[in-house]
Amino acid sequence: MTFTTRFAPSPTGPLHLGHAYSALLAYDLAQAQGGQFLLRIEDIDQSRARPQWEAQIYRDLGWLGLTWPEPVMRQSERLPAYQEALDALWQRGLLYACTCKRRDILAATAAPQEGAEPTFGPDGIIYPGTCRDAGHARDAGALRLNMAKALESLDLSELSFTEDGAGPAGETGEIALHPAQLIAQVGDVVLARRDMGTSYHLAVVLDDAAQSVSHVLRGRDLFEATYIHRLLQALLDLPVPRYHHHRLIRDDSGKRLAKRDDARAIALYRENGAPPADIRAMIGL
Repeated sequence: MTFTTRFAPSPTGPLHLGHAYSALLAYDLAQAQGGQFLLRIEDIDQSRARPQWEAQIYRDLGWLGLTWPEPVMRQSERLPAYQEALDALWQRGLLYACTCKRRDILAATAAPQEGAEPTFGPDGIIYPGTCRDAGHARDAGALRLNMAKALESLDLSELSFTEDGAGPAGETGEIALHPAQLIAQVGDVVLARRDMGTSYHLAVVLDDAAQSVSHVLRGRDLFEATYIHRLLQALLDLPVPRYHHHRLIRDDSGKRLAKRDDARAIALYRENGAPPADIRAMIGL
């Protein structure tokens, strides 16, 4: 298999220094290994994706010296592939339709102990299972994975992934997934939202497999999401890449950068005459 990395931004705002770090790290590693670096556009949220932001992604990355094969994969063009995977999981009885609104989930999680704070996992608030046995029609709402039932269908002794970087608590090497942890700390995650036809978790797993990505490099904030992704790979019989979760680029107060941090946007540095080498220096590459 060719050593393959990727960078997969969403065209919903300007790329900042954190994006530059992740993209350059993936590109440099692919170059060092004689492999290939891919660019993918994660535009499943069409309510927020904008053509001008996608165009700026190409300009920013090109200015940094990155190159990639054409055409670029765009998630908005892959809905049939996502639907096929959902069909397979639904037919196996591993999905159910959920009609709950966010306020319903908040109310349900607070009900057992008034005033208690909800528990959060990599997909947001841990879902209390309100619709799990409701028997809603498939098109009634979002599609959730029945985590307990999914785990029952797998050989759990093989459920692990290799971490070449480090998680938030320094987790590295072979990372095993434990059923009790997945049920309590991940829960019944959403695999398809009604307005998108898929979710980040399902799309990224299918896209990485379709592009034969061998090494996934991304921020440490997505380490726990890898539990979901590894589970989906097992359920859908997909290849398992190696993972490298890297440090996050933060502002002067220690806060992780977001797209609203325009002052650290790559385009602004470029427009102000900074050379690409300055960007590498600022992010420690």
